[in-house]
Amino acid sequence: METLLMLLKKYLMYISQNYSYAILRPLQEEILARGGEVAWFLEGKEVSPKHLTNDEQQLLSIDSVRAWNPEVVLVPGNVVPNFIPGIKVGVFHGFSVGKLNRRGRPDHFEIRNCFDLYCTQGPDTSIPFQALSVKHKTFSVVETGWSTLDPLFTKSPNNPYLDNNDKRKTILMCSTFSRNLSCAPIVFEKIKALSETGEWRWLIQFHPKMDTAVVDLYKSIQSENLQFIETDNVLPMLQAADVMLCDTSSILIMHLLQRKPVVAFNNNSGNECLIHIDKVEDIYTALCQALAPSEQLMKKIDDYCNNIHPYNDGKSSTRVLQAVEQFSAGNYNSLASKPLNLIRKYKLRKKLNYWKW
Repeated sequence: METLLMLLKKYLMYISQNYSYAILRPLQEEILARGGEVAWFLEGKEVSPKHLTNDEQQLLSIDSVRAWNPEVVLVPGNVVPNFIPGIKVGVFHGFSVGKLNRRGRPDHFEIRNCFDLYCTQGPDTSIPFQALSVKHKTFSVVETGWSTLDPLFTKSPNNPYLDNNDKRKTILMCSTFSRNLSCAPIVFEKIKALSETGEWRWLIQFHPKMDTAVVDLYKSIQSENLQFIETDNVLPMLQAADVMLCDTSSILIMHLLQRKPVVAFNNNSGNECLIHIDKVEDIYTALCQALAPSEQLMKKIDDYCNNIHPYNDGKSSTRVLQAVEQFSAGNYNSLASKPLNLIRKYKLRKKLNYWKW
């Protein structure tokens, strides 16, 4: 009976950033394997259709979305319009790293009254969201693991960032775009100098909203020792790297989940499984420590991963779809009505220039 229910379902991938393609494609693969249908809707100017493959269906307008009539809408972003049909499922675009929004509240747990179901990543997110579900009564929560990471736990034979002929260790440097939190401008000269020694291979990848002037700086020092990467799929880089240098970007959690150490520059989380530094001159020593980690550090990393994302079987997409099926069959009609949210609804209509009722 579960397979029959799946055959009847249409899934809309609602995205607004290029990195969302990689977030949702493991789910798409599982949906198609079960005989379901998938379509994509791209919201705004920060997501490009050039990343769609020839066999992926794009719906170009809200009218076409409504005509297609999805039963489920999968969203890695924070908001989704209520005038799109279907169960709205929040699947997240990253992990909670303690960032506060303009209201001084943890942004990861801000309830915007857009979703019917949240598929959480591990106890760290499940417990707060379950408490919020009891409080608001307008959505359900199921811990599934993050489907985005399914390919992370599956080795790819064609990883473009692996070089079997180069025996050097690989350092992946990532940075957030926020000027107050980004390490990229601060550590540039040090990274340049370290790359020129040739001791390690460097892979550099930034958030797509990074200041273009900073991006151009790092592009200017590319060599046989350092590669700057622009991609909608960070997972192959994470698999290729031995350790990471980062700041507060949530990508560092994805690296840790492989049980690989991270050197965190000016990170205010206090997380003991990170190697914390706040001086440029400490970068080299910290990276050496990460490349030869202590048993104590690895134990802290393991404990942290079990709390953040205890699933390494590559089957979180399966659990998400099972959660959606069960929610559709039993929990959907039991939710309380959502607040009117008139201001947010107006903003979404204005952004999408959609005024039909």
